[in-house]
Amino acid sequence: MTTLGIAVGGVLALTWALLGFWVFAFVAVAMLIGGLIGRVVDGRLDVSALVDVFRGKRSSS
Repeated sequence: MTTLGIAVGGVLALTWALLGFWVFAFVAVAMLIGGLIGRVVDGRLDVSALVDVFRGKRSSS
């Protein structure tokens, strides 16, 4: 995971340096969304629990 983190950081840094802040921000948001979708597909992220968190609902389980 450390190597992956370094690679992602390198891609984002190069994007910022070569193309500017707004392209960097777009790439970062796209990577975040892609990571979330990947976790949902793998079954490692419960979407209904995530929605409840944003709604302010709490669970004791």
